[in-house]
Parts: sequence; structure tokens; C-alpha cells
Amino acid sequence: MKTLDLGNVTVDKIVENEHMWLDPFWLFHNIDQPTIDRNLHWMQDFLFDRAANRISLSFHSFLIRAGGRNILVDTCVGNHKERPGTPFWNKLKTTQYMRDLARHGLTPADVHMVMCTHLHVDHVGWNTQLEDGRWVPTFPNARYIFGRAEFDGHAARQADTPDTPINRGSWADSVLPVVDAGLAELVEDDFTEALGLEERITLLPTPGHTPGHFCINVEGRNDAGLITGDAIHHPIQLREPHLVNNGDMDVPHARRTREALIRQLADSGQVMLPCHFAGPTAGRIRDDGAGLHWFDFLD
Repeated sequence: MKTLDLGNVTVDKIVENEHMWLDPFWLFHNIDQPTIDRNLHWMQDFLFDRAANRISLSFHSFLIRAGGRNILVDTCVGNHKERPGTPFWNKLKTTQYMRDLARHGLTPADVHMVMCTHLHVDHVGWNTQLEDGRWVPTFPNARYIFGRAEFDGHAARQADTPDTPINRGSWADSVLPVVDAGLAELVEDDFTEALGLEERITLLPTPGHTPGHFCINVEGRNDAGLITGDAIHHPIQLREPHLVNNGDMDVPHARRTREALIRQLADSGQVMLPCHFAGPTAGRIRDDGAGLHWFDFLD
């Protein structure tokens, strides 16, 4: 993804894993081979491996920069995390994420704010790092923005099953240590962060995938982009919005949210910044006039 210039606000992608090739029947519980086959003609090679019948997701953060401030949105899986139920995320020892941050001239100490669209395992991982056997905030000078409804929803789940780690253990190792360090800020849906006289960040509630999931609207002087978290995982869902991601906690609500978001973005023409689209990532949803949607990548 090339740097997106919204006018006094820029957005870049910080990559942990550019292409994770997954079994589509694991990723989407209700997909079938005919659904895959009827979409093969438009899916670029970076979205689907036809020979292996594997679908590609990218795992990345978005870096928002404005007025000398550096804001990270969604922090992927992270290193050294115990994820035995998901072998491809278990005890990662990757260098790309921090290397990519450094490529943009930043160290963890330079990050002023971390925002999480929701608190699933692959969106909070780099919130913390292992230091002398303890999980501590990776970005020591940052405010960590969590949605209150999201936080309270998962806290209630953990209280109901105190002996069973939730979110594959990320609640304990990637969320609570931030709270314990006093860096977490629980916000309501009307949260606004000014980035300048005309530039700002606002939230768009999009529950369903998780209780308090939100998208993040980044407004520059000339344009705006919407970071969509896990409301949509892959461009195939624009054509097949009924597809259920394996992490959708409220399936009917997640589908309604996804369909409404697709219509909104198609009608507005706003830039979409998906958290799992591989390749160029950023783009705009286009309505073909016959009730079907395409994704036009920006580059």
C-alpha cells in the first residue's frame, strides 16, 4: 500500500504478515466450493491461490500521522504469545513488524496512541511485549483506546468462565497488562480525536463480529478513509456478504452490519482501509448497478 494522503493526514500500512494462506473452509464456516468457483474469475493471485485452493489474508496495522503525532490502529498478533490452538500464531518470533515501523522512522516510544477496533487476538498482539518474563506495554508513551462496550463485553465473558482464557489468551496477555499499567482509556461511541483544525478521528459503531466492534473514520483536509477492522475480512464478502467469518460472535448481527457498511461505502465512495485485505489493501467499493459490488484497489 502506498502512503495515503488525506490532506494533512497520512495513512500507511505496518505489516506483520503480508500473505497468510488459509483454508477458506476454516475462515468462512458456510462457504462451499461452488461459491469459491463462481468468484475465481475476478480474484487476483494475491487474494486466492487457485492451485492450492487457499485464500489470502494480510495482518497489518495502520499508521496515522498528523501534526507530529503517530497513531497505530490494530496491532496484529505479536511475538512470543502462547496460542496453542492456532499453530500459525503460536509463539511468533517475527521481525517484520518492528522493522516496518522503523522503516517509517519510528520506534515504539514514538507512538502517541494505539487504537483497537476490537479486542480479538489478531488485533491486540503488539499491545504488549515480553520483558523479563512479564507482559508490558510495547508503546510506553501511548494512550491505548479501547471501546467501553467492547471491553465490558469481553470482561463479562471472562468472568463467566474464569478458568478458561478468552480470545485465545489475548485478554490476559495483550489487554489487561495495558490496563494494569494505567495506559488504557475506555471510550464511548462518540469518541473524537482532533488531529488539526479540520482533521479528526471519529468512531463508527459496527457490532456483530464482537460486542463493541467499531470502525475508525480518519478525516483529512481533502479526503477521508474508514478503517474497517473485522467488519469485512476479504473482498469475496463484498460479493457474498452472507459468508460467516469464524470469529463472528453474533452471526446475524455481523451480517446486517457488513451489508449496511458495504452499501454505505459504495454510496459514499469513501476510501476503505481493510485490516485483512492483501496486496494494495486500500480501495473503494463500487456498485455495478445490478446489486453486486467490486473492490477497486487504489494502486
